[in-house]
Amino acid sequence: MSDALQHTIGRVLPAPENHLDANQLDAARKARRSFMGKALAMGAGAVAVGHAPRARASEGDPAILKTPEHTRGLGRPVADNPYGQPSKWEANLQRRQSPGLTRVPQASVSFTPLQGLFGIITPSGLHFERHHQGWWDIDPSQHRLMVHGLVKRSRVFTMDDLMRLPSVSRIHFIECGANSAPEWGNVALPSVQYTHGMVSCSEFTGVRLSTLLEMCGVDKKLGKYVLAEGADGSSMTRTIDMERAMEDCIVAWAMNGEMLRPENGYPLRLVVPGIQGVSWVKYLRRLEVGDQKWATKDETIHYIDLMPDGTHRQYTGIQECKSVITTPSGGQMLLDKGYYNVSGLAWSGRGSIKRVDVSVDGGRNWRTARLEGPVLDKALTRFNIDWVWDGKPAVLQSRAIDSTGYVQPKINQLRAVRGSRSIYHQNAIQSWRVAENGEVSNVQVY
Repeated sequence: MSDALQHTIGRVLPAPENHLDANQLDAARKARRSFMGKALAMGAGAVAVGHAPRARASEGDPAILKTPEHTRGLGRPVADNPYGQPSKWEANLQRRQSPGLTRVPQASVSFTPLQGLFGIITPSGLHFERHHQGWWDIDPSQHRLMVHGLVKRSRVFTMDDLMRLPSVSRIHFIECGANSAPEWGNVALPSVQYTHGMVSCSEFTGVRLSTLLEMCGVDKKLGKYVLAEGADGSSMTRTIDMERAMEDCIVAWAMNGEMLRPENGYPLRLVVPGIQGVSWVKYLRRLEVGDQKWATKDETIHYIDLMPDGTHRQYTGIQECKSVITTPSGGQMLLDKGYYNVSGLAWSGRGSIKRVDVSVDGGRNWRTARLEGPVLDKALTRFNIDWVWDGKPAVLQSRAIDSTGYVQPKINQLRAVRGSRSIYHQNAIQSWRVAENGEVSNVQVY
């Protein structure tokens, strides 16, 4: 057994997060040893998509026999790179736009390359973008946040004022309501970057929204809703119900340990865990407490769900339980039959992920995947499962179940309720077809 394969096997042993007792854990280990034995007997050598040749490298490989230049010389000086950048060998991993998706570049989208990410945290430079009037790099010394309406004391906060207050840090996913939208209309986008790339997960730091509302003396009897308004050209405005505002919303200035990036709302944005990204108002400038929903332009004309009977659903912000296999996924290729680690992401706007099942035969049979910690509320959860590909056609699917018991639906189940003319909140099971030659493509299985 190669060192590379030994290393891979060692990394995917059952994790404590599976909450198995001693007998269950022993049985799982025995089953896994049996599984890996069969995988090796079948000639498993490809330990990762695109890296099979390295795993099978012969002992005469010059890359290991010849001492490379970087082992024989001095590297670049420390001060040569004051702000860290990815390796030049990773330059192909980047956010990408979809030509023709929107009319003007200022009101457009760039998608996160989920197929190339690990764990659950999205690097700030790869976080997806959705803009309605382009992005701005605002002078924080001139930025202000006003809180007014049904409060005892209206206040205007500077950034210095906000950053002096008690802060919290929370890991949450953010997903655009239109993520996976083309799947409604049978449009087979080529890769997971385009089918699901409008979701990201980061650690956000800021002051709790409830802290600001209480400082201003919010009237909890009359004040039922909070209107959040952004300072960009679209004056994005969204209604947040008071219960949610007081529960887990954050007025954030930092993401992943540093100040927000300009395209992510610098210097201030609203974080509304579990709710579609449009409610995470960027360049946040105003919070108004009121006794009813505002029905603004972005709540009556946009971000509404067209139902089969022709009516529209409004204020459908929650992002329901969802998952997707990120590798192998569309546009990738399996280089040889044998063992593969199937990996993906799951999330729910209603709580945490409790289980993810994976099928390799289009949903006829399912196996439970391993959830890799940490498993957090309203955050991405990484799952992995072993698979030995026999070289025959296969259809890979994942199905997530959240802490409320909600089960991710098939596309035909979702269409039975929602029809096929909608745009938002498409959370159906995603299918990837593996052809005999190893090519992976997007298909829909009903």
